[in-house]
Amino acid sequence: MLSAEWCAHGFDHTSPELAQSLHETLATMRADHPVAYSEEHGGFWVLTRYEDVLRVAQDWRTFSSAQGVSVPATKMVVKAIPEHLDPPLHREYKRLINAWFTPAVVAAYEGPTRDLVTRLLDGFVEAGACDFMADFARPFPGLAFFDLVLNAPSDQLAEINAKATSASVPNNPDAREAWAYMYRWISDLLEQRRHEPPHGDVVDAVIAAEIEGRPITDEEAIGVVQLLILGGLDTTAGVLGQVMIRFCHEPEIPALLRREPERIADAIEELLRLETSFVAIARTATCDTEIGGRQIREGDKVLIYWASANRDEGEFPCPADFDPNRASNRHLTFGAGPHRCAGSNLARMNVRIALEEVVTRLDGLRLATDEPIPFHSVLNRAPLTVPITFTPGPRSA
Repeated sequence: MLSAEWCAHGFDHTSPELAQSLHETLATMRADHPVAYSEEHGGFWVLTRYEDVLRVAQDWRTFSSAQGVSVPATKMVVKAIPEHLDPPLHREYKRLINAWFTPAVVAAYEGPTRDLVTRLLDGFVEAGACDFMADFARPFPGLAFFDLVLNAPSDQLAEINAKATSASVPNNPDAREAWAYMYRWISDLLEQRRHEPPHGDVVDAVIAAEIEGRPITDEEAIGVVQLLILGGLDTTAGVLGQVMIRFCHEPEIPALLRREPERIADAIEELLRLETSFVAIARTATCDTEIGGRQIREGDKVLIYWASANRDEGEFPCPADFDPNRASNRHLTFGAGPHRCAGSNLARMNVRIALEEVVTRLDGLRLATDEPIPFHSVLNRAPLTVPITFTPGPRSA
């Protein structure tokens, strides 16, 4: 855990040390510095308690999404739309996106998604060992999204998934080239699709969209598709990687889910709460206000921690424990307010199918290292590697 002085005045969300001690440090912040001002990155507030995080997320008039806390450049070529917008313009894009991620639309992807999970597991199940991040958690969500949601050309799936995954990992030295590749790929995809018969998917909808009564621009269309891609890659991979670590430390959890598969749905909500991978988001105060007795001025940057809210003792008794029988689980893993994740139905389905197959086919899970698992953690959090061993099993029939 980082020092009390660091927590009180020097909090840095880009710190490698924070990545390794995130939950311990956030617990200290909640207890001793729930509304802290950091002097890093030009200065910003850090909010860690559930009530404060929820208030800021829901009050878009006071806390704008159009600007955020300064972080090292992501090399993003275009603005992420609609995440970097506020209502009412934000609503135009959100309505466009939401229609393509309803439970009914997502349900059609279940069969192909399970087939993909099966193929990935078949790639290492006989070996009794793998790097779960490299062999499963990272390739899975992107391959599913590019194929099923975007209907990307099959011969491009592996390359664009690799580049998008590279772009989504903070501080990746290859990120600049990956972002540029993604921009070109999305631009080419949209141009190609303009000259093809409609596929009846979200890409068609983006191309044909009207925003405030005018046709969507090329840059806006690219920004929307870019956010759709990145919204579910590192976040889903991060959840799966963290869940696997927990499975290895607490083998009674996969044993329970293997024995009582009907409990997987409730277990997933608890695992999503505990293993939040979208850990924080930034807002900018649009007027003077007050939180927790601290005066926040117009223009101040505010960083709210979903991962901390999800383990707030005031909202969740015994918050660090896995308890699938919680009477109330109002977790904020998918955010809150107008910017709540549009792809939450898809993410839940991906996690559910992955865990259903993992607990069925991988028994005797163990971490294959005694060293601490390395993490990255800026606004997303994920293990860099999760080497595991397990009882070797057969490939699918």
